[in-house]
Amino acid sequence: MRILIVNDDGVYSPGIRALAERARHFGEVRIVAPDVEQSSMGHAITHSRPLRYKKAEVGDFDAYKVNGTPADCVALGCHHWEQVDVVLSGINLGPNLGNSMWHSGTLAGAKQASLLGIRGIAFSLLSGYEAEDFERLAPHVDEVLEKVLRQYDYKLLNINFPPEPKGIMWTRQSVRQYDGAVIASEDPYKRPIYWCTVRALEPAEEGTDRHAIEEGYISITPLRLDLTHHADLESLVVKSGNATDSS
Repeated sequence: MRILIVNDDGVYSPGIRALAERARHFGEVRIVAPDVEQSSMGHAITHSRPLRYKKAEVGDFDAYKVNGTPADCVALGCHHWEQVDVVLSGINLGPNLGNSMWHSGTLAGAKQASLLGIRGIAFSLLSGYEAEDFERLAPHVDEVLEKVLRQYDYKLLNINFPPEPKGIMWTRQSVRQYDGAVIASEDPYKRPIYWCTVRALEPAEEGTDRHAIEEGYISITPLRLDLTHHADLESLVVKSGNATDSS
């Protein structure tokens, strides 16, 4: 099995190396990741400038760095390494739950794989990020990889680990209402700067990824690329007879 590993934290992140260490027990591994952090870049792709694909020193792994986004890394990784079987993205330094899926660069790497017809799986960690954190997580990553690479064949998955996992839950995405907060501040030269953040206005719904993490479980959420609201579409087709609405 050929396993391409990407992330959005950068090629030298401890998370990507930890994932590569576990993944090498399941197949041939290659790392292709951004040369600098690309967190919250979403599914951005680079089209207005050329990209560079350079060798990187990441332990004894076959590793490369790209001056682009996670989606760029998947595109170049699959271009230079044919017959990739699965793309693993992460392990992200921080969770990717609920609405954050929309802007997650980690998940974008997995989605780009799915767009190319390759299985894509995103991994994120709600914990500290020292070496001992990943050492403690290793057996749980092995358990999850055994399930998602050998026991199941889902095309696109989003996986989140709590600090001390006590089991695995299959979940749906949490979609809670948030307030978009802008926090004003200033730089050392007294010039205004701003931080954008969000705060949840509702508790996590039972059966969702956020609820699973809050309860101490690993969350595995099957996803799809189709954003169509099928119930609304069916209703509109019934009402209009699928004729063009000229209003």
